[in-house]
Amino acid sequence: FWLEPLSWKTSRPRRGALCSVGLFIAEKMYGMGMGPEHDESIYSIIPPKPVHIEKPPMHRSKHSGVVPPTASTFHTRGTTMPALSNLNGDCHEKPVEDLSARSMGPQPGSARNHPTNYMRKCAKREPVATLEEVKRKNPDVLKPTSLMVRHKPGVPRRDEKPIFNLVTSKNFIVANAVENILATPRKPVDGAKDYLHKEDYGKVPKYLSHIKKDIQDEFNYIRELQQQREDMSRSLVQPLQEGERQDLIEGLKAKWEQANMEYQATTHLTTLDTIGKIKRKEKYEAELSQIEKDIERLNRKNILVDSTY
Repeated sequence: FWLEPLSWKTSRPRRGALCSVGLFIAEKMYGMGMGPEHDESIYSIIPPKPVHIEKPPMHRSKHSGVVPPTASTFHTRGTTMPALSNLNGDCHEKPVEDLSARSMGPQPGSARNHPTNYMRKCAKREPVATLEEVKRKNPDVLKPTSLMVRHKPGVPRRDEKPIFNLVTSKNFIVANAVENILATPRKPVDGAKDYLHKEDYGKVPKYLSHIKKDIQDEFNYIRELQQQREDMSRSLVQPLQEGERQDLIEGLKAKWEQANMEYQATTHLTTLDTIGKIKRKEKYEAELSQIEKDIERLNRKNILVDSTY
């Protein structure tokens, strides 16, 4: 088919020309069988009968699906019996049983009992017979094998009457006193040990003397250690000689004069505006106070010097 060319003078095609071109293309497409036909026909009023396709019967093998295949080596991998593989084809069962849980273990919950398969009442023993059944079927079981021994006499019967009006004139208190007064003393038993005539009667036991000796030895050992410690400390500590004491005092005074001179040189500073001035003033004051304390200590009597320092 032929299309009208667009004019080169215009920047875009005309609207009417595009509509006519579209209609023309649609008619050609449907006319060539590329789209549905809209022409009505009497043959299309009655729908065609559906064609029923019959399915062929399912193939069922004449061989059993349980019997292992002939000359199969599928089961020989990883087994300890690789020679059994049904080569003759006469095995009706698998030559090697399947190992269902050899890699990851049994399935979780496989060992759990089935909810309907629980233990029933009297499943492992017979039910206990009632007392009426035992009396009717086996009364010998109810008879005791041995009677209980009685520790008290039996209760008197109704026809057994005690003897009445039995009265005695004996005074049991007086009779008991007379019997004890007139009784002869008991003889000592032969072979009885007399503790008053022992060898160590009234003496201090030997184990107490041993314990006292051990305690005294321990006290002596502790006293010796303390004495040795005192002797060592007395030898290390010596009194300070008077000449040395005076020399130390003179040296401290000279040091105090030098520190005081340096401190007086900074007293004209009324404002301490820097950290260096503050630190310097604190240093001189601390040094002067320490020297004064040392001089005061050296002025005491009986000064002892430790030679370990």
